[in-house]
Amino acid sequence: MKKFGLIGYPLGHSFSEKYFTEKFTREKLTDCTYQLFPIQNLSDLPKLLENEKDLCGLNVTIPHKIGVMFYLDEIDKAAQDVGAVNCIKVTHHHSIKSLFSGELCKFNPYKPKLIGYNTDAYGFELSLKPLLKSHHKKALILGNGGAARAVKYVLEKLKIDYKFVSRRPVKGMYNYKDLSKKTMQDHQIIINTTPLGTFPNTTECPDIPYQYIGEKHLLYDLIYNPEESLFLSKGKENGARIKNGAEMLQLQADKSWEIWNS
Repeated sequence: MKKFGLIGYPLGHSFSEKYFTEKFTREKLTDCTYQLFPIQNLSDLPKLLENEKDLCGLNVTIPHKIGVMFYLDEIDKAAQDVGAVNCIKVTHHHSIKSLFSGELCKFNPYKPKLIGYNTDAYGFELSLKPLLKSHHKKALILGNGGAARAVKYVLEKLKIDYKFVSRRPVKGMYNYKDLSKKTMQDHQIIINTTPLGTFPNTTECPDIPYQYIGEKHLLYDLIYNPEESLFLSKGKENGARIKNGAEMLQLQADKSWEIWNS
């Protein structure tokens, strides 16, 4: 049996579990399963790997996309550049060297090897590019977690200027209260990477001045549940083009599957 899964906390309603379970049924992959592993502390990851010896791959979600990098044996170049990992390939049965520190340590030839990748950037880029117009030259990234790092990586690749917006900004970032009419009009791509508005908290949204959004704006929400978050709904009311995170998630899931089977 080949087992795959998702680590993060809390997990609740998971796109990945539904997507891969349906994929395995549709493609008659009877030897594959996908499971949720709600891990609040990453220090529990080694124990999970020890208990789940059939694990071949993991997806990683909030809040572990950055911290999980410290547990990996290798990190793909793109994931290193992003600074976050959301996909892990688990390879079993590779040898490791025994260590000597005064006495012989137990030799374990079956310790799994963990290789980290970032498929968020892949999914975001492919889903964003068809929406871009010539006037989309500057972006605001709402939030500064692991998903925001993937967005930053893609915007740099596409040569789109950006600014982070955070409740606890550091140097070079905006605070939400800093968003003036001019700032909003100058940045005609606005990307929400925060969990604000995710089901069941659908009455929440990022605290930006929506009255300054117009028809030239593109609002992209990494949230996919609900299909139209309050953030997107407010933008749509003012004529902006909107996009949720469903396609991005599907693209990154397909890329994860490709990596796990490579």
